Amino acid sequence: MHQEADHRVPVLIVGGSLVGLSTSLFLGRLGVPHLLVERHSGTSIHPRGRGNNVRTMELFRVAGIEPDIKTAASLLADNHGILQTPTLVGDAGEWLFKHIDPGGGMARFSPTGWCLCSQNDLEPVLLEGARALGGDLRYSHELESFEQDRDGVRAVVRDRAADERYTVRADYLVAADGPRSPVRNRLGIGQTGPGELFANVSLTFRSKLLADVVGDRRFICCYLTDPEADGALLPVDNKEHWVFHAPWHPERGEELEEFTEERCARHIRRAVGVPDLDVEITGKASWRAAERVADRYAAGRVFLAGDSAHEMSPTGAFGSNTGIQDAHNLAWKLAAVMQGWAGPGLLETYDTERRPVARATSARASARSVEHSHPGFAPAPGVGGGPRGGILNVVLGYRYPQGAVVGADPAQEAVPENLRLTGEPGSRAPHLWLRRFGQRVSTLDLYERSMVLLSDAQGTGGWHEAARRIAAEDGVALQSYRIGTGADADLTYDPTAPNEAAGRPGGAPGRGAGAGSRPGGESGSGSRPGGAGRPGAGEGAGRPGGAPGSPGRPGGAPGGAPGGAGGPGADGGDQAPDWARVHGTTADGAVLVRPDGFVAWRAPGATPDPEATLRSVLRAVLRTD
Repeated sequence: MHQEADHRVPVLIVGGSLVGLSTSLFLGRLGVPHLLVERHSGTSIHPRGRGNNVRTMELFRVAGIEPDIKTAASLLADNHGILQTPTLVGDAGEWLFKHIDPGGGMARFSPTGWCLCSQNDLEPVLLEGARALGGDLRYSHELESFEQDRDGVRAVVRDRAADERYTVRADYLVAADGPRSPVRNRLGIGQTGPGELFANVSLTFRSKLLADVVGDRRFICCYLTDPEADGALLPVDNKEHWVFHAPWHPERGEELEEFTEERCARHIRRAVGVPDLDVEITGKASWRAAERVADRYAAGRVFLAGDSAHEMSPTGAFGSNTGIQDAHNLAWKLAAVMQGWAGPGLLETYDTERRPVARATSARASARSVEHSHPGFAPAPGVGGGPRGGILNVVLGYRYPQGAVVGADPAQEAVPENLRLTGEPGSRAPHLWLRRFGQRVSTLDLYERSMVLLSDAQGTGGWHEAARRIAAEDGVALQSYRIGTGADADLTYDPTAPNEAAGRPGGAPGRGAGAGSRPGGESGSGSRPGGAGRPGAGEGAGRPGGAPGSPGRPGGAPGGAPGGAGGPGADGGDQAPDWARVHGTTADGAVLVRPDGFVAWRAPGATPDPEATLRSVLRAVLRTD
């Protein structure tokens, strides 16, 4: 007999920052009731964690909050690039990169783009979206203890405002409780990695004259390199509110108390190069960068996500994005198991899939900090020595060689050297603009609440009929779409979406942060994505988004294998989009995509018994054997 609890809920989320709020949003979209507790009294008040990469924005697009995020991010919508300079006086210095997507080539890969939205602006959007979906989110509530058994978790939560305690019985607990994670420590889960890399003090300040010094240089971040006053300057509103990251050296005995307002103002003036600059310090917060990954992402019915599972250097903004993508991976698997169309073994693939991605990504983040000579970072030998170059393969090209996939190459790297989005099992499914009920929809808009099978409207493989029978008879959440022309097509090609690959066979986007030799910097974000409306549900219904890319530049269908990797469709040119070619199959084949948009399996052509084949694949992917 389980001891009676004050509250009963399927999922308890501990931590209400970006990852915890994203977990709540994603679970809410999937109809999973949950409770979130956060010890602080409200959302973040500090402008940090601003870079939301294109993969994260794809998830927020499908979750219906992309327009709200862009509205919240409007003050910095025209900021691009990373500048490195001794001071801001004069024209010295160089751009590490000036635009993240200068040629608009990102439209080949995604229906959206990077978005520069600070944590203090993004969290309220996530909070509103999660609450609108029925999420029970409680601030000033803190997890005090928990214990688990084979059937669930019993937690003690303290209402800090009322100083009252209550118990919660949950089927599962998701710990998004930060790098010092009390939940991880309680579970005895260790961490692996180089450890602490460097420390900074983040200063918010007001200066009305600094905008004149900056001029028309609309950077995301500026690395100021005066040896006596180095640091990183970030605009908040491009007018009078700014953030400055100053190096802090606790390893040398330097105390946080030494960063007085007078010292900080003096440091900023020298770094900028203007001795009489008006500087009013309005806030101060210390932080330490580290490279660590938890040895396990789960213990029984408790799962780690975000900083509790991995820490990485802030250069490139990989940490928060990786955490949000953790939440998305875990949410659909929890929903599938609790709704009965997947077996409990599916949850084991959360660790199998996400931990290798974190290990590879954290190494890339440290390499970026070395490349950019991040203020305060003097790497030890071997730290930051990982692969470098463009970041698009890290952002969009990561994959799951093992996990809830069939047919993936288990020997592949989680983050490959080259970007390849051609429909291989374990990779993020390709983006292609289509039409449904007269509206433009990306293939990525189809993936959220169910498994999705794509097949050709004129194909003879029998996949569509097989999927419909399985969905009706086996209770699997499975949608099937036929793509092509004619009366049988559920999705048709969009004649208004030009082929962005024309003239650039297999080419990567223009030479910006995503594809160029100089990588993205502190925020890892930049170019202003074009408008996109709220996408529909996982079934592809609703109001799909408009064209991405720079203003006046419509989104394009991918015409070949990205990044020059070859493979199906790599001929590019002016060839019309073909869903089968883009996905690496044939008109008689099929592609099975998971709710998170990753390819679970693909058939290169027809089989004697498509229903038996598909049923066997679903059992393997969803662990229902």
